[in-house]
Amino acid sequence: MKQYMVDAFTKEVFRGNPAAVCVLDAWLPEETMMNIADENHLSETAFTVRENGRYRLRWFTPGGEIDLCGHATLATAFVLMNFYEKSAEKVVFDTMGGELSVCRNNDLYEMDFPAYELKQVPVTDAMEDAIGVRPVEAWMARDLVCVLPSEEDVRRYTPDLGRVKDLPGLLFHTTAAGTEFSCVTRSFAPKLNVPEDPVCGSGHCHVIPLWAEKLGKESLVAFQASKRGGTLYCTMRGDRVTLAGAAVLFAESEIHI
Repeated sequence: MKQYMVDAFTKEVFRGNPAAVCVLDAWLPEETMMNIADENHLSETAFTVRENGRYRLRWFTPGGEIDLCGHATLATAFVLMNFYEKSAEKVVFDTMGGELSVCRNNDLYEMDFPAYELKQVPVTDAMEDAIGVRPVEAWMARDLVCVLPSEEDVRRYTPDLGRVKDLPGLLFHTTAAGTEFSCVTRSFAPKLNVPEDPVCGSGHCHVIPLWAEKLGKESLVAFQASKRGGTLYCTMRGDRVTLAGAAVLFAESEIHI
């Protein structure tokens, strides 16, 4: 079985967020897919099968299946458009997160994703203890988002992941207004056995609606300030958000199972 390793939200290998992509003829048992994800030990391994002229897409972290993932969707679209359907300019996926489409626009892949509806929640001492700096604001949807006082705070502080596990939300994001970029963000997922997600697409389905409203802009350029780093070109469209980024192939391999 062929597996592709793709670095998403970057034009350079060893940057962005690496994802494994398996294009299948038929679904494998869930236990097998979970074992492959655990063996890869990346933040996500994507599995896709062509069904009724479209593709069904599933994402597995080392901690289990997840309902929405941006970088592995981008990576899967990159693989399909470059190795399986080279003339295609759009692919449509059926997922746990609903219908997702990806369009190719020169060297960018534009993903149509749902925007999370955030609810402001009180800043707590537990949040400050986990981060090492007191947030200015806190917001909840699927994930917890903490707005920090400055970009430098986001870049400098790595949360205490043991304390993060005790906070609400599936993932945990710290974010601030940027200087070179509209916003900078870091994402952590210890509940999924992923200490820090290098570039989190679904996280930006949280932070882009927040910063679009704060900055009064529909289009933003976001930067994920992890060690690997990654750039996302984002546009709010009502209750949807377009997340665009580049991708580059790192490796092809054969899985022998």
